[in-house]
Amino acid sequence: MGQAGRFITLEGGEGAGKTTQIVRLAEWLRAGGREVVTTREPGGAAGAEMIRKLLVEGPAERWDGPTEALLHYAARRDHLRSTVWPALGRGAWVISDRFADSTRAYQGYGHGLDLALLARLHDVAIGEFEPDLTLILDLPIDIGLARAAARRGSETRYESLPRDFHERVHAGFRAIAKSAPGRCAIVDASTDIDTIATAIARIVAERLGA
Repeated sequence: MGQAGRFITLEGGEGAGKTTQIVRLAEWLRAGGREVVTTREPGGAAGAEMIRKLLVEGPAERWDGPTEALLHYAARRDHLRSTVWPALGRGAWVISDRFADSTRAYQGYGHGLDLALLARLHDVAIGEFEPDLTLILDLPIDIGLARAAARRGSETRYESLPRDFHERVHAGFRAIAKSAPGRCAIVDASTDIDTIATAIARIVAERLGA
């Protein structure tokens, strides 16, 4: 892979504002002369987008934890092969709305799937590859769910899960950040959009020399 390429992921619970901040971060990086590819998970490639529909639409009880994890990693493998790795290889900066930490937080901490099992699945699907920087947008659960409900479309499967599920997910993201401080940074997502964007740009500049 090219030396100039960087892989940044944005994580967080429902309604944390990841999509808005990805747009702002991409604009800031492009203003500095970088090629930027924005993408998302599940999705980001033709096959992965087909799997996304299976995961984010329909009733909450549609899949159990192991099935969800397998689907996520099938989509992730396609996403990396088709989109992320080729972009990094030509020196682009890639920003993804969710990545493997979401599987750990949602299927692992949220659904109670064994974290060691997820780690083995991770190794099979993508090996040792990981983001250069993960920004975790931290927001109180009630605010996030209210925001998510306000923009409700067809992708409501995760939002409709019980509140205690979202509490476990929230705690999971914090545990992930604590376990990997060199890669992860927690961003207060309860402030206004401009303040959050400024905080993110500062972290990216400090961590990745942007």
